[in-house]
Amino acid sequence: MSTPHDHRIELEFLDEVLVIAFDRPEARNAFDTAMYRAVAGALSGALEDDEVHAVVLTGRGKAFTSGQDLREMVAIATGDSVTGTGLGFTDLLDLLQRFDKPLLAAVHGVGMGLGCSILGHVDLVLLDESARLRVPFAEMGVPPEAGSSVLLPARMGWQQASAALLASEWITAEVAVSSGLALRTCPDGTVLAETLELARSIASFPTHATRQIKRLMLAGRGSAVADARRREEAAFAALFADPSVNPGTQLAAGLGD
Repeated sequence: MSTPHDHRIELEFLDEVLVIAFDRPEARNAFDTAMYRAVAGALSGALEDDEVHAVVLTGRGKAFTSGQDLREMVAIATGDSVTGTGLGFTDLLDLLQRFDKPLLAAVHGVGMGLGCSILGHVDLVLLDESARLRVPFAEMGVPPEAGSSVLLPARMGWQQASAALLASEWITAEVAVSSGLALRTCPDGTVLAETLELARSIASFPTHATRQIKRLMLAGRGSAVADARRREEAAFAALFADPSVNPGTQLAAGLGD
């Protein structure tokens, strides 16, 4: 039975597994402030709910998520955003960093920007065979985000992470698996069902064990990810403060503003 949480996400509880579905298909599930807050709220609620033993992230429509809403990013870059815009991003990442329940992702279509970098915080990633990922930060003239400057090299190795971060290359589902960013591919149209099957298996184990294992795994990388985020956020702040490299003007022109 589906349970609406916010008009930008949809929640479904199935056999001790909470499915959080990004639900802005008209925008390819791009994240704006409201969606950041909705997803962060759902994850926070999942941590507090003893009946939730595992969480699956997925997207409605034709994409997993296209990442940051570019119009909102332009507003932030040019100083035209309303107070509080962007804070939801930080809240979501803070939760992901400390999320000590098993977290899975069922990826189909496109995962762009955050749609790829968020996977560094996910324990088990499954993809449709035709899914594609991309972090076009270099092409956009912006730094990495979400700790991806550390998480992607750790997951994928230096060469594949460099191809993704420096060359802005597309990551096929096959490369995502072979490099270690994802666990396996699934026949198109089956990724959510297969991810749910895996999540249900994990959810059937004693939760004190799965949470303790997850805490120990997070402890091994916690300071490195926190430090990476601080460096990335400082790089963004410096970029937006320098009119000669601020990406806001170029992005606004590309969006027709």
